[in-house]
Amino acid sequence: MGAIVSAIGGAIEAIISAIASVLMIIVSTIVTIIVTIFDIIFDIICCNCFGGRKRRTGTHRYNFGRRRGGAASY
Repeated sequence: MGAIVSAIGGAIEAIISAIASVLMIIVSTIVTIIVTIFDIIFDIICCNCFGGRKRRTGTHRYNFGRRRGGAASY
């Protein structure tokens, strides 16, 4: 009788473990999609994906896109 109960308990544990694994994969996929969407939005806001625009940070000037005559000036 103990072997039957142990087998049933092992089967229930395997089923619960499989369901938990599937839920973890679904949550991980959803989080990855959300992070990717926010990453794209922040890239657009910070003008990283458009060429030829300038962004000034502090005393440094960074030229994104085409360079005309050299690297970034400090």
